[in-house]
Amino acid sequence: MRASRMITAVEAHAEGEPGRVITAGAPPLQGHSVFEKMQWMQKHADDVRLLMLREPRGQPALCCNLLVPPCDPDADAGFIIMEQTEFPPMSGSNAMCVVTVLLETGILPMMEPVTELTLEAPAGLIKVRADCNDGKVTRVTLRNVPAFATHLDAPLEVDGLGKISVDIAWGGMFFVLADADALGVDLAPENGAEIVQASERILAAAQEQLPVAHPENPAITGPTITNLWGAPVDPATHGRGAITVSTGGYNPARPHALPGTLDRSPCGTGTCAKMAVMHARGMLEVGQDYVNAGPLGTTFTGRIEEVTQIGPYPAIIPTISGQAWIYGTSNYLLDPTDPFQAGFTIGDIWA
Repeated sequence: MRASRMITAVEAHAEGEPGRVITAGAPPLQGHSVFEKMQWMQKHADDVRLLMLREPRGQPALCCNLLVPPCDPDADAGFIIMEQTEFPPMSGSNAMCVVTVLLETGILPMMEPVTELTLEAPAGLIKVRADCNDGKVTRVTLRNVPAFATHLDAPLEVDGLGKISVDIAWGGMFFVLADADALGVDLAPENGAEIVQASERILAAAQEQLPVAHPENPAITGPTITNLWGAPVDPATHGRGAITVSTGGYNPARPHALPGTLDRSPCGTGTCAKMAVMHARGMLEVGQDYVNAGPLGTTFTGRIEEVTQIGPYPAIIPTISGQAWIYGTSNYLLDPTDPFQAGFTIGDIWA
């Protein structure tokens, strides 16, 4: 057996969304912050992302995380998030997977019944409370970066959908949000193909007509992801969302292609973006919980802890809670004669 590279990972999911965590085998990264390390990785080590997320080692719905030494002295660990078309600054489901792996594998010490720690994500510091019992992380609560809405009820001309109304909000990523009921899109999981098609059309239009940048870090731009939201179907929840993670982007020449996949979880950053929009409309106050359901019926619980200001935007400081589970460990090898040194995609399931 020959290998030019071996990457060790722990396989985990948070409320259904897979978030592989690389613990060894990636190259050292340069930068004075985890954000700078992420930028360096984008330019010089993107082969790791492609190798892990494309076939035969990956699949369209998979996310991946790389553990890195933190740069901020207040942080206990750093992590870089990788998705099919981008390096997101923050992800709630991926952070939950990272915390669970750090504590359940002993990389960081677990204290029962509660372990408190701080992660350095590219978006900034994330305070974490992990409820633990008998060696298992039973709940992860993340104090996320401030979330805010940049556009409310903005008109958007969308190919195939006409003029619709959308919101743009930051929750750790820049989301374009739209009311699925107003679009006539059923958010049932078996309707995933229609959800993805509508979402990617909306994203393409929003990127062209409503571009945004983070006021404290102009290198973060968007929107890069969609959130179709709807009324709850379970009385124990307050709403539901269908977040589409792009795998290639909408192509008018192939309007019925599936250029993305549904986030299997309720999406932590998407829930925070939704809460920011609701707060801006006076629909959610400080101290209120917002239980958000994803396509599988699993939930994240969000809460507005405080309000603040980010540049010109009123903002909220949210927490988001959920659970992750480890389901395997892996050693991934790359044979130097393998013709697919960066993996591959095929149009049957990839854009």
